[in-house]
Amino acid sequence: MTVSYKTPQIKYWLFSYCDLFGYQRSKLVPVSAVESMIQSGAGFAGFASWLDLSPADGDLMAIPDLDSAIILPWKKEVKWVACDLFLDDKPLKQSPRYVLKKLISQLNEIGYEMKTGVEAEFFLLDETGKDISDNDDRSNKPCYDQMCLMRRYEVISEICDYLNELGWEPYQNDHEDANGQFEINWKYDLSLRTADKHNFFKFLVKSVAQKHGFKATFMPKPFEKLTGNGCHSHISCWDIKSGKSLFKSENSDYLSALGFDFLSGIMHHAESLSALLNPTVNSYRRTQAKTTLSGSTWAPRTISWSNNNRTHMVRIPENGRFELRLADGSVNPYLLQAAILAAGLLGIENKYTLPNISFTNNSIGENLNDKRLLPANLGEALKVFDEDLVFRKKIGEDFVASYLKLKEKEWQDYLSFFSDWEVKNTLDI
Repeated sequence: MTVSYKTPQIKYWLFSYCDLFGYQRSKLVPVSAVESMIQSGAGFAGFASWLDLSPADGDLMAIPDLDSAIILPWKKEVKWVACDLFLDDKPLKQSPRYVLKKLISQLNEIGYEMKTGVEAEFFLLDETGKDISDNDDRSNKPCYDQMCLMRRYEVISEICDYLNELGWEPYQNDHEDANGQFEINWKYDLSLRTADKHNFFKFLVKSVAQKHGFKATFMPKPFEKLTGNGCHSHISCWDIKSGKSLFKSENSDYLSALGFDFLSGIMHHAESLSALLNPTVNSYRRTQAKTTLSGSTWAPRTISWSNNNRTHMVRIPENGRFELRLADGSVNPYLLQAAILAAGLLGIENKYTLPNISFTNNSIGENLNDKRLLPANLGEALKVFDEDLVFRKKIGEDFVASYLKLKEKEWQDYLSFFSDWEVKNTLDI
């Protein structure tokens, strides 16, 4: 791709990367300096973000992937670009984008490519972040509420207009199941492009919300009684040469044999996936919630798959693709795609036995005694991930070591937090 760095309207480039915790890091580079950094990259102190580096390490160089470059629709003098990270002239192996690109190469080697779409739910809060932005949005069942949606027309339509401008092909916007919660959908794409778009989408949504005096959050469960923010992923594989779907079946209402093999990997390694797709303490407030004001959490608790049934971890809404409903809004966009690919590749390689399809209502509290359950908290998920040697090897030991080191520290920090609940329930014993 040929990119001009010195178009008249562009004054700055935003060299951006995503650390292990999903935080977006960047440097604002004047256009006069961009050309010299295209090859060498922008320098960062790696210890300053969540990458498991030390203050003694040298400069972390962020080298832009020009194919990802996007002019900010709301600030057209700035161009954003996703970067690959290098330390001492070598790729940083625990970098989320590197992990994903490595797995994409493995899939490409057997002639396949993965295409995905994400549904990144978010809340629009007031500027304090303590309550939803719309005081009239108080129904117990606000999903698809027309008045609530249109009261935030200026924000939602502006975001959607920008996605259209970027060529992402957005196709619907709606008010979701929680008060103050929204979802904007755009067309699926190759997994690296989807990850870059997902990463940028969060930046776009937060920026537009802030412009209108609101705060947008993708936090999994910002309110105890309301439905949390999911990040459902729609997954399919395609033949690189012919461009044909490899998950579509002429003999099944669901998936091809390859599609079922891929799905078997998702099911087999589901507990380990949870450590990556539900990466925060708060994530498990969403998956472990008993119910919400609307009457459903819309989050999976069981490791199960079904047809067009939203109470399971995996839903197959139509022949040729499946929806993984496990991830939440705190997921790292690159690790979401990487985790799916790693598990799917293992399914293709090992052809795990796939559990039988389930048609039951797996809502929380119903028929769960004999079900295989997802981890109950972050600590449990990290333990299973640590012990899943096959999955560790596939996704990359360098990455796993760094991720577990940082996340286990986060889990211990949470366990050491002294709460009012302890005083209330223990003081008078």
